Amino acid sequence: MDTKLTAEKVRKPRTKDKREVILRAALEVFAEGGVNGVPMPVLAERAGVGTGTIYRYFVSKEALVNELFRDLKKTVTRRFFADIGPEVAPQEAFNLVWQRMIDFTREDPAAYRFLELQDHRPYLDEQSRTLDRKQLRNVVAHYRGYQERGVFRQDIRPEVLLSLVWGAFVNLVRAERDGYIELSQQDIDSARDACWKLCAS
Repeated sequence: MDTKLTAEKVRKPRTKDKREVILRAALEVFAEGGVNGVPMPVLAERAGVGTGTIYRYFVSKEALVNELFRDLKKTVTRRFFADIGPEVAPQEAFNLVWQRMIDFTREDPAAYRFLELQDHRPYLDEQSRTLDRKQLRNVVAHYRGYQERGVFRQDIRPEVLLSLVWGAFVNLVRAERDGYIELSQQDIDSARDACWKLCAS
């Protein structure tokens, strides 16, 4: 028996798994090299499939990027906001979402990096852009609701407050990823509390 052929058969994903294998490989290579910097043969090699196989599941790189983007957006939204209903106190909810975002960046750094990248934006189709805007509006509405309840300050628009919190979070994570700082849990909690104080009335 040809052991090389046997090994190749073992490495190749089963047909029913190929779509997910391709999506995961795309996530990894796009996170590493950006969407524009990764040719399809490189993606195919990472996925362990032929380039033609990718096109049987996705008509173009743009279609692949958009499906990956939408899947991740829906997944992280569920992950960040699951089980946080109106009965959860505002600061407790804020703390939960902040920690879940931190956990996401550490447990799936490729997914976080892909969503953070800006060079995939020109590829987004209307369906992806609509989803992105809808999810952003939902979070802004949440901040606005806190303002109406007197929890958040009202002298700054909710869109601006959200941008300030998100900017602080992204730069904190980037500083650690780039090796400028090593974050302890106390650092993470202190940054979270500082962002809460920025927003609180």
